[in-house]
Amino acid sequence: MTAASIHPTAIVDPAAELGEGVSIGAYTLVGPHVRVGANTQVGPHVVLTGHTTIGADNHIYQFCSLGAAPQDKKYSGEPTRLEIGDRNTLREFCTMNIGTAQDRGVTRVGNDNWIMAYVHVAHDCLVGNNTIFANNATLAGHVSVGDWAILGGFTGVHQFVQVGAHSFCGVGTVLLQDLPPYVTVSGNPAAPRGINSEGLKRRGYSAEAILAIRRAYKLLYRSGKGLEDACSEIEQAALDSPELALLAQFLRAATRGIVR
Repeated sequence: MTAASIHPTAIVDPAAELGEGVSIGAYTLVGPHVRVGANTQVGPHVVLTGHTTIGADNHIYQFCSLGAAPQDKKYSGEPTRLEIGDRNTLREFCTMNIGTAQDRGVTRVGNDNWIMAYVHVAHDCLVGNNTIFANNATLAGHVSVGDWAILGGFTGVHQFVQVGAHSFCGVGTVLLQDLPPYVTVSGNPAAPRGINSEGLKRRGYSAEAILAIRRAYKLLYRSGKGLEDACSEIEQAALDSPELALLAQFLRAATRGIVR
């Protein structure tokens, strides 16, 4: 067993729970309701507060603030939570807030995410696994982001928007509506630009699967069909191309309309 390593200038509340091999940098503050999993590295000048649970093997760089009160005027000190999974990288000046009692009460970030500098994840957001958030990407409250999604630098996502798995946002994108899986967008407001074919190739999608997704994209965006008709045809195509089931389910569940 390897004890946690705490810099002499760090202030760690005695009630905080630190796993084996945790490293706490200089001048970092760790509050009483914080739990940090094994082998997570926390840099200098970091603030970990609130009811915050952080998993194993994360690397949290200097000047991050995790678990602070949500930027919501309705928040009245309820013991809501922030939960961060394993093997995430959080670069400088990232901020992630706890949830609110008016929603699910937790902000949750999954595993293996690459979060660059100045990223903000607001209250009650759900972030999946293997995502990439480039510098200054910002999520308003109640946003969900699917696995493998990529948000370019300075992307802004409106509250309650859903970002589908394997989607891609170009630099400076402003998302005001739900972004379907596999789709690439850019602009303010966001406009569709095709599918994330390069990302799908890197993740091992077959040429046949990518072709089926491309056909579904054309059906959704270039056929002139209404959303209901396009969704019905995509559901039918999913019987032969299972990858399309993810897209069809997302379209049925979209609450803010989709980027079109």
